Amino acid sequence: MGARKKNRANAIKEARRSVAMASLNNCPTSPRKMRLMADLIRGMEVAKALYVLKHSGKEASIRLEKLLLSALSNWQAKNPEASVDAGLIVQSISVDGGYAEAHPTRTSGPCPPCAQAFKPRYPGCGSCCRRRFN
Repeated sequence: MGARKKNRANAIKEARRSVAMASLNNCPTSPRKMRLMADLIRGMEVAKALYVLKHSGKEASIRLEKLLLSALSNWQAKNPEASVDAGLIVQSISVDGGYAEAHPTRTSGPCPPCAQAFKPRYPGCGSCCRRRFN
């Protein structure tokens, strides 16, 4: 490896040390409810965000608290010599709709990012019910 390439690789590695990431997949909470809590903690310090999530009454806050603790432990693994009180900030957090399998009786569904089930309707018919996931 050339000197320029090696210097660039070391610079990228140092930049990644200051960023910690965590992801939450296949969460059964709807994205709309999860976004309320995500918007609340975006831009906050980690200690304050954990306090807000811990004392919130919403179910999505429990899941986001576990996610934030996971990101914090990932950061501590990358930076073992640094303290947690380093003024860490939740820089970005995003919530997207996830993918779940369609209802087993249907061969193909029009809406891939949600599970589908049937609600009973008048005799001989049924309507599709979308169950959204994160």
